[in-house]
Amino acid sequence: MGKIIRNPDKQVAYLAYINRENDFQHHGYAEEMRQYQLMQSGDPEAVEESQRMMRRDISVGLSDDPVRNVKYLFIANITITTRFAIEGGLDCETAYNTSDLYIRKMDLCQSVDEVMALHREMYSYFTDRMANLKKDNIYSRPVIQCINYIETHLHLPIRIQNLADYVSLNPTYLATVFKRETGLTIASYIMHRRIDTACNMLRYSEYSASQISEILAFSSQSYFIRCFKQIKRMTPYEYVQRHSEENIRAARKKDLNRSEDSVYAWSESETTPPSPSGTK
Repeated sequence: MGKIIRNPDKQVAYLAYINRENDFQHHGYAEEMRQYQLMQSGDPEAVEESQRMMRRDISVGLSDDPVRNVKYLFIANITITTRFAIEGGLDCETAYNTSDLYIRKMDLCQSVDEVMALHREMYSYFTDRMANLKKDNIYSRPVIQCINYIETHLHLPIRIQNLADYVSLNPTYLATVFKRETGLTIASYIMHRRIDTACNMLRYSEYSASQISEILAFSSQSYFIRCFKQIKRMTPYEYVQRHSEENIRAARKKDLNRSEDSVYAWSESETTPPSPSGTK
């Protein structure tokens, strides 16, 4: 039986004390998610942003072994990257196969520098794939500026006048251009992006629906739930339950596929199976 953590609350509190003594603080959610949002939109800045976050996270110390430590960070990073890519439109099988490919290659790395170089390559690949997906949706400069503004201000109230001032256009004209190019009104686009971000938070963070509604500048939790249900056709709680079940099924499928691969690899290398006694 593996080792268990006894009295985890006490140990978590002690770890928090050690981090305070070392003047270390984890990223805020919005700061951490920025790299994934940039990647999802195909922005080349995503690569440097993710590298910056990785270098900072190295000091967390998930393992006393520096190489193993950065490998753990790599796996955590590519796991979330893959999910964001899928939600941004990348084919599921392509995304998962890419993740498997880079994790297997990462497993062969012998130094921190090798892992960091592979991380740059991996993030560049995902970002380029997302950029290619977005090429069919070429927007005018004002609309792109508005989209970028919205992405970085989801935690604040956003009004059409804010965007109009930002791009120096008349609010009515901007609203017309935005609707014509995106197919959504500005208010609807903002709401969809907030709900998409809420979905990511529900799946990949420990925040409650109440906390998420506050972080994403909803006027109340009840309004957040109403908007969520209107767009996703389910409540936040139902969304979490559904994706928990999907994650379990996906994990079982992946384990089954790997088992089949192992059997295939064995059959290719062995002419006859070993007998129970170990003799051929």
